[in-house]
Amino acid sequence: MNELPESDIEFLEQKGYEYQLIQSGTGWYLIISNFAIPETYLPRTANLLINIVSGYPNNPLDMFWTSPDVKLLNGNWPKNCDVHEVHNRINWQRWSRHYAWRPGVDNLRIFISAINRELLKGI
Repeated sequence: MNELPESDIEFLEQKGYEYQLIQSGTGWYLIISNFAIPETYLPRTANLLINIVSGYPNNPLDMFWTSPDVKLLNGNWPKNCDVHEVHNRINWQRWSRHYAWRPGVDNLRIFISAINRELLKGI
């Protein structure tokens, strides 16, 4: 895979996302800068990392990462978000959220919608 499918590029540009696509092994890191975070968390924006695995879109996207750390307003970690991993020489907070991927149906638009739904839960 040399880049994202054209429909994903169009989606990112339509949404006005500032993003980078960085090769990582056989896959890619998609980093969206200043991704909006709901008001139940601090900070209100963070960089969002999505690991685009080899074989995408037939192979599933799973979990997402933020930098800097995002916490609940009370200072606690969101559920299943207290693990950190280094990707592209940056320390990222891992959001262990899993989506039931539908090969041939799902894409980046649907995955980012799922991320937003998870964030809106405020947990």
